[in-house]
Amino acid sequence: MPIHSNFKAYKCPGPPAKILLISTRQFGDLLLTTPLVRSLKYAYPQAIIDVLAFQGKEFILDDNPDINQILTIPEPITYRDHPHLFKQIWRKYQLAVTTLPGDRPTFYAWIAAPRRVGLVPSLTAKSIWKRWVLQGWVLLDDEHTATVIQNLRLADVLGIPRCYEVVPPEKPGSEEQLDQYLPFSWRTQAYAALHLSPMWPYKRWTLTGWTQVSQYLQQQGMKLVLTGGSGDSEQQYLQQAQQQMPAEVINLAGKLDFAAISLLLKHAKVYVGPDTAVTHLAAAVGVPTVAIFGPTNPLKWAPWPKKYAGNRAPFKKTGSLQVLKNIALVQDEEDCIPCHQEGCERHRNSHSLCLQNLDAARVITAIEALGV
Repeated sequence: MPIHSNFKAYKCPGPPAKILLISTRQFGDLLLTTPLVRSLKYAYPQAIIDVLAFQGKEFILDDNPDINQILTIPEPITYRDHPHLFKQIWRKYQLAVTTLPGDRPTFYAWIAAPRRVGLVPSLTAKSIWKRWVLQGWVLLDDEHTATVIQNLRLADVLGIPRCYEVVPPEKPGSEEQLDQYLPFSWRTQAYAALHLSPMWPYKRWTLTGWTQVSQYLQQQGMKLVLTGGSGDSEQQYLQQAQQQMPAEVINLAGKLDFAAISLLLKHAKVYVGPDTAVTHLAAAVGVPTVAIFGPTNPLKWAPWPKKYAGNRAPFKKTGSLQVLKNIALVQDEEDCIPCHQEGCERHRNSHSLCLQNLDAARVITAIEALGV
């Protein structure tokens, strides 16, 4: 299986009994490590696999059958938090795997295990210590390699087979949550799930676009269900959106955990959302998914289609409409996209013209392209 030309392979001298995977990032990043976790579990079925994540982000891995336990650290972590972490992980593992090239994740790997593999940011002298600490490593490619494939190159370094499946969270009680909050028979009645608000405003589409798409979906005989978080700004944004959308729309933002959201998405007829963790969840459960992308590079960050097992990124950097398996990815046709920037004003609360200018008709065409 081909791997990046800049790598250092490492063959474990024996099956590790305990493995720590380090992924201290956001929800979507953590979810996209699950193919690597599954690769490790299949290669070392007797191994205990723990994951180190940020507090509050671990719920995206609820009841993952490949994971023994999730260790958490505060975000941001301070030096006062480190003694407790070091006590938890100091040489408790035979193998540490870090999916991040940063200083702290590499240092945590060194603390945790005598055998370590991970990403390195560059081949410069500045990162030489990381190439020394890691017995096996892959050079980070933050532009031309899909995140799932970037993570799976660590499986290549270990000499174990790749598994490409993104594993969504699930746990008992999810059906009861949906029964409680949905005033219709969600198991049998057609509905669309919409996620309007990503973590940062620069990834938002327009309320006008959402209104037109929601009206179209309602005309197709579907109920409308909104997902989202519980934060004040997001709740206010969704309340503003509801004033423009059909009156029957059901707002579940902040009411469901990730396992229940996964079940909601699994039974939906279609999902529409921006570049956010819930869009990655929708792709993973297999629902027809329309992903609305703006300044973010889809080659790197597009949702991973269910049952896709390719060694190349599923989507290109640009394309007004790209369709593969259960995913339709929509972009505007501005010359500057993807710019890899945080909006036109270069900060997270900025606007993005490539999203402001994206017409609802294009998103509706994407819905139709999925056969919905």
